[in-house]
Amino acid sequence: MKINPKQMEKMARQLGMKMEQIDAEQVIIKLQSGGEIIIDNPKVSRINMMGQDTFQVTGDVTEKPGEEEDEFSEEDVEMVAEKAGVSNDEAKRVLDETNDIAEAILRLKEEHKHR
Repeated sequence: MKINPKQMEKMARQLGMKMEQIDAEQVIIKLQSGGEIIIDNPKVSRINMMGQDTFQVTGDVTEKPGEEEDEFSEEDVEMVAEKAGVSNDEAKRVLDETNDIAEAILRLKEEHKHR
């Protein structure tokens, strides 16, 4: 069931809410991790109820991970360290370089063999 935005606005006014459509071409939400949520072709509504603004946004969503976001869990790091016989710090360093668990284990084993 689709509700006409004008009908929605009228109902909101009757409830003491002020609602307005915002003409936006893109909405970007910056995440604390450094990533972003990008919403293209958005339909944005601002709703003011009792002095507080709330925004409703729909559209085509794309997420970009932040640079600081860890791709590997602590369990992944511990497993690589255990399988390769190295410290967690060393396992994390090589995981960050290779971006692949199996490759990190093989590389660390190879490095460890030559020591």
